[in-house]
Amino acid sequence: MLLVLSEEHKAHLGSLLQAGGPAIGELGRLAVELLRRGAAPRACETAARKLNIDVDIVQHGVEGLTYLLTECSKLMISEIDFQDSIHVLGFSDELNKLLLQLYLDNRKEIRRILSELEPKLPSYHSLEWRLDVQLASRSLRQQIKPAVTIKLHLSQNEDQTAQVLQTDPSTLLHLIQQLEQALGEMKTNHCRRIVRNMK
Repeated sequence: MLLVLSEEHKAHLGSLLQAGGPAIGELGRLAVELLRRGAAPRACETAARKLNIDVDIVQHGVEGLTYLLTECSKLMISEIDFQDSIHVLGFSDELNKLLLQLYLDNRKEIRRILSELEPKLPSYHSLEWRLDVQLASRSLRQQIKPAVTIKLHLSQNEDQTAQVLQTDPSTLLHLIQQLEQALGEMKTNHCRRIVRNMK
């Protein structure tokens, strides 16, 4: 599977040519540090002084490498597909080999970092529901006021929590229709392709 780069990403990666081959290792290290600890403008300034190049070139190079490495690691792109993906950039063979080695050396660590960044959402465990109907009150003798009470049990990291929700039947029917529509959209080819690429 090939990675398709936008013009903006190609321009950011094009700054690697201005930085030169020896700077790839330093920019790669900064890209992995960016994933680990977040943005570090001082690190870019220090690297720019050390390599005798402009700070903007370093920042664009780091951003381009970060995108390239994270997307390739997310999709688990093979060596051949990685080389074909960066071939469109027009880099020299030496620079392509350096980028490939950088990708292969950091692929597992980047996947580990990305898995830690993934939000841990609660999952469905069970559901209880009850239909309450108020037929009359002191002020109104004849009224019908239905309400659906739902107790949703969720589990997250082996912890159980319960959420109690209450709604009227018309809102519940609207919610059911929206959920069915969303499930129907998940069966389209476009959504299947997106889900397949996310794994």
